[in-house]
Amino acid sequence: MAKILLVGSAHPLRGGIASLNERLALAFQQQGHEVEILSFSLQYPSFLFPGSSQFTNDPAPKNLKISSLLNSINPLNWLWIGQKYRQKNFDLVIFRFWLPFMSPCLGTIARILKKKHTKVIAITDNVIPHEKRFGDKVFTKYFLSACEGFLAMSKSVLTDLRQFEPKKPQAYCPHPIYDNYGEKMDKTEARKKLKLDENGKYVLFFGFIRAYKGLDLLLEAFGNAIIDPEVKLIIAGEYYENPEKYEALISKYQLENRIVRAMNFIANEDVSAYFCAADLIAQPYKTATQSGVSQIAYHFDKAMLVTDVGGLAELIPDQIVGYVVKPDSQAIAKAIADFYEQKKEVFFVENVKIEKQKFAWERMTESLLGL
Repeated sequence: MAKILLVGSAHPLRGGIASLNERLALAFQQQGHEVEILSFSLQYPSFLFPGSSQFTNDPAPKNLKISSLLNSINPLNWLWIGQKYRQKNFDLVIFRFWLPFMSPCLGTIARILKKKHTKVIAITDNVIPHEKRFGDKVFTKYFLSACEGFLAMSKSVLTDLRQFEPKKPQAYCPHPIYDNYGEKMDKTEARKKLKLDENGKYVLFFGFIRAYKGLDLLLEAFGNAIIDPEVKLIIAGEYYENPEKYEALISKYQLENRIVRAMNFIANEDVSAYFCAADLIAQPYKTATQSGVSQIAYHFDKAMLVTDVGGLAELIPDQIVGYVVKPDSQAIAKAIADFYEQKKEVFFVENVKIEKQKFAWERMTESLLGL
């Protein structure tokens, strides 16, 4: 059995990256490996973080060793951490890489930890970021050059990787199912919990609200008369940018009575209620790599609507478990209208139950150990 170090966000930090790291550590432990997570004491300086808080109030995951020691902006911390963890002689170190900002910190530590006995690889959520900034390529190259192999959760990220590291070992493994947000609830029970109409029609947009996620396209789609005016949109997620343009669209299309607002960070214990209350999960992204939202939807047996960008369509067979459409408000509106008019929910859900069997955690652990 291997001695493994995972380097990336974990409790008490919040978000999808932390959730995946914790669930991956648990999967390794269930297979008999010794695992530790090295997380951040300071992940982002407050002026660089667009949300209300970087931390969760959820209880710490049980039976996981998490050390919150990394300071993303302090080079002396990187050197100290590198030497401290080098002495632990891990067999495998797995870095999570999602943002060029993290490259100096993670790249420096990777160089210190790497030795004959210790292999250093990375799970690359993104290689080319959604929101580009000056210096991205230089920073990204610094980190990637320190690693010996890479795992990507979408084929588009593999393509981006080859621009930087065409010769090092690479593997593709789709994002596993997020099964750590509780059990599936009955739709009526979920709607009662959220104080929604038990007989209503609800589409869910879930997650941080950023420009590339296309909430504006979804609001424009809801302004289209081809969608039954009885259909309502649940927006469950915190603004990570100025909400003004979204509020303007809600006003323009007179959608106020068709919007269910939950515009704050959704605690883990409440995730199941939002997904289980919805008929359809919408991801109208303008750009994407992979998405954890799809894998939460799979866990809760939900039909999905995604746009044909990045790796989203790799996970969602069109007209089988949902819709894959162009990132265009008219195309999104047509799909939502079709879903309700043709009563597609039962058909899609039955196929979701079959399709989700492809996304086991064992597949990811085997891919990482194979690298």
